[in-house]
Amino acid sequence: MNDMDDPSAPGSVAPKRLTREERTIVAMVALYCRDQHGAEVRRDADGACAECTELLAYARLRLVRCRYGADKPTCAKCPMHCYKPAMRERVREVMRYSGPRMLKSHPVLALAHLVDGRRGGAVDAAGPAAGSAADREPPAG
Repeated sequence: MNDMDDPSAPGSVAPKRLTREERTIVAMVALYCRDQHGAEVRRDADGACAECTELLAYARLRLVRCRYGADKPTCAKCPMHCYKPAMRERVREVMRYSGPRMLKSHPVLALAHLVDGRRGGAVDAAGPAAGSAADREPPAG
């Protein structure tokens, strides 16, 4: 992955919404990690331990490769579930814990995410014509 593929890279051309989504997942993972894995665990610059850093890297990759781009719905409303089942469950656990707490620690990101989730922008299940099989996660197994 080069810097132009990474929405967190300096000089990235990622749309504002995708950049905000990336900031939201970073904040959620950091909040979860701090509260669930304890203060004594070594953390990276994003505030995540090694286990959470792996999850965060995977979430960033899925965001970068999202076939819907800036028009993507929130993952919960997306017709194309691109996460591997195990990773999807880990992200759901993080979101279940961090979601309600985000209103206190990161209210702007939390409210923006809620608004994004309420948008009526229906997405075609087949996705945009530009999407390809390479954008999707290979079948587990």
